[in-house]
Amino acid sequence: MVHSDSDPPLLNHYGTLLCHSTQWDEPQTRVTMEECQLPLINLCDLGSDDEMVRRACAAAICKASSEWGFFQVVNHGISSQLVDKMRCEQVKLFRAPFETKATSGLLNNSYRWGSPRATCPNQFSWSEAFHVPLTKVSNEACYGDFKSLREVMTCFAAAMSELSRLLAGILTENLGNWKQASISNICDETTCFLRLNHYPACPISPEIFGLVPHTDSDFLTILCQDQVGGLQLMKDSKWVTVKPNKDALIVNIGDLFQAWSNDVYKSVEHKGIQRTSSRRCQKNRVQGWPSQVST
Repeated sequence: MVHSDSDPPLLNHYGTLLCHSTQWDEPQTRVTMEECQLPLINLCDLGSDDEMVRRACAAAICKASSEWGFFQVVNHGISSQLVDKMRCEQVKLFRAPFETKATSGLLNNSYRWGSPRATCPNQFSWSEAFHVPLTKVSNEACYGDFKSLREVMTCFAAAMSELSRLLAGILTENLGNWKQASISNICDETTCFLRLNHYPACPISPEIFGLVPHTDSDFLTILCQDQVGGLQLMKDSKWVTVKPNKDALIVNIGDLFQAWSNDVYKSVEHKGIQRTSSRRCQKNRVQGWPSQVST
């Protein structure tokens, strides 16, 4: 496979790990993974004139957060046109030369690739990303030559933040009044990030992780993924594949929310599996702890 100058040197780094690693687990035999349909919640029901319908929708959000740690939402208020614009801008961004992404200070100098701390191949993520604080999203100086990205990204971040506040409010209300007072601190702009992920096509093996198994350390994550797929999560002590839904956003609970809820909600281990096609997704992360900013 011929790589363009936009690709980070993932193959070189992975090869170095193979040569020098003293820890190596044999690749798992590829098996047919069970495909799951995450709980699907229609957020239109929150605006129903029927109080029972509104309560049932809120209860479904809380139940999914407790039993799965993941769920999908449709009719979430973020237009398909805005999502499409964001994806187009993201394609242009990741097609920029690697040196431009790595050295020009784009998006608050937030470009990262691979796994710098990996000591063996099974700790390596075949991916690249920008991890941008919401406080920097509207900063014109962050965008360099990518002028059209700023407007789209500002609108997208605002829409995702509004959805984050809505969902966090429902989940905290379920925990009782003593938690509700802190919700404005949790969803403050200074505690939130927008992460743009790209998983380049891997020429080696479909067994290599796009993203290694992990739980999110943050409070709440909202994921907008493409239709290539690759997300897997741990359910009932086994890995299951999440079926993509073009109309839905995926929401998952992070470690901070599990701790803050006294384990009412679950932060679930998940991973990204490589595909033969490259994948792109956007994540909005609420990363705050009620009384401090998490970094």
